[in-house]
Amino acid sequence: MKKKRKINVKRVAILIILLVLIIAGIVLGISKLTNKENNTKEVKEVASIDAYGYTLKENATKYYKKLFKELEKVLNADKVDEEKYAELVAQMFMADFFNLNNKISKNDVGGTQFVYSEYVNDFEKYAMDSVYKTVESDVYGDREQTLPEIENVTVTKVKNDSYTYGENTDDNAYIYNFEIEYKEDLGYQTEGSLTLIHNGNKIEVASMSEKSASE
Repeated sequence: MKKKRKINVKRVAILIILLVLIIAGIVLGISKLTNKENNTKEVKEVASIDAYGYTLKENATKYYKKLFKELEKVLNADKVDEEKYAELVAQMFMADFFNLNNKISKNDVGGTQFVYSEYVNDFEKYAMDSVYKTVESDVYGDREQTLPEIENVTVTKVKNDSYTYGENTDDNAYIYNFEIEYKEDLGYQTEGSLTLIHNGNKIEVASMSEKSASE
């Protein structure tokens, strides 16, 4: 007769404990991953100017929200004050583009809703390769990186001039010089110039320079 093999109770117990620990580890890992995914930042729109396609996000700065209310008032008037409209577009573009503190990642480029529609894709690529290049992800709200916050943007109209982009020419484009005030100086652009052009019922940013424009 063959001898029956004895079951090593100690070894079986160790295997069971290891199996339980492995399963517990997997469950815990899945739970943490699920919680992390549930805690991802979702930025909602809180206001809009439908006729122009402009929207306001809930994480916008106090200063930007103030400008948005001014823009809303100008564009909802019986007669739009184009000079004021252009000035606000210039201010809001700068206030959103260079305020990196509220951006979720380097792909979350600010100010694009004010950029000339045919230039948006190129502009986003430029931004992600330059100003936004070092912006760390804040998808889970745990970023510790110090990024610029804008407190004020001053724009000064230089002149109206002819500007050509691609096959389109605007004989009444707006040229502005600007100055940016940050909460803390982190070495980002503080002055320069913008060119704004007409596109349908909208005024959009067609170019930006680090140098001030001259008359």
